[in-house]
Amino acid sequence: MQLPIQSQSTLYAEPWEAGATPQDLAEIATAADRAGFHYLATCDHVAVPRRLAGAMGTTWYDPVATLAYLAALTTRTLLLSHVAVVGLRHPLLTAKQYATLDHLSGGRLVLGVGAGHVQEEFEVLGADFAGRGPVLDETIDALRAALGPEEFPEFHGERFSFAGLGQRPRPAQERVPIWVGGSSPAAVRRAALRGDGWLPQGDPRDKLPHQIARIRELRERNGIEGPFCVGAIAEPLYVGEAHWDLGRRTLSGKPDALADSLREYAALGVHQIQLRFRSRGRAELVDQIAAFAADIAPHLG
Repeated sequence: MQLPIQSQSTLYAEPWEAGATPQDLAEIATAADRAGFHYLATCDHVAVPRRLAGAMGTTWYDPVATLAYLAALTTRTLLLSHVAVVGLRHPLLTAKQYATLDHLSGGRLVLGVGAGHVQEEFEVLGADFAGRGPVLDETIDALRAALGPEEFPEFHGERFSFAGLGQRPRPAQERVPIWVGGSSPAAVRRAALRGDGWLPQGDPRDKLPHQIARIRELRERNGIEGPFCVGAIAEPLYVGEAHWDLGRRTLSGKPDALADSLREYAALGVHQIQLRFRSRGRAELVDQIAAFAADIAPHLG
């Protein structure tokens, strides 16, 4: 699941999140950890321009700081940036931050990356907004080197070049997984050719088979082998019958019916689904997490 509170876009944030505290975030994260959730995810925006603040809000926790905080509170769940806009930063800076996070968490990092979409954010940081796609491609390649086992990583590209510069600590993992976010043709191609996984952005179920087939085709055509994780963001979920308005898109009802619906993702070729539970407060959300773990998750394996 992507955690609430840490990002508060009007597209998905619940009203209660505006007044939530770090303790609320900690309680929710530890509940998901106890329940056996595969990962906890956080978003990435440095600054939101006034023209977008009404829809996006300005509450966007820093992903590295947030995931490091959660790493100390959890024991087994993976820690995912969904997604880090790595084109805003030099790859050596990104590598230093996330290598340290992986080291401190005992190898629980999944680095989710994306191109970004807020022009003013790029401009104020001196980053290339118009060329953000090619920048992201090269940044992923540079991060492969910078997050590898070598104390003095080396990379030479069109935009970035480094050698003879040591960075410790190294990541605990021999290979940090890089998942690519986005559903545009460029993002799908980037995931297939450069990523270890794909995180679609809001694709409905009926569009997933075509996207997944495209990824498989690109990987086969280019001789790319090895594990690849296909993700999906499920519809908003509420376990049980709610006595309040959930909206039209929410899946709700008895656990067996919800399990039947979610199992359809596996038939489409999806390996993991990201959930967002509807709730009116921290206590209800924690209850939803526990109910899902007890009554639905055992039937999805």
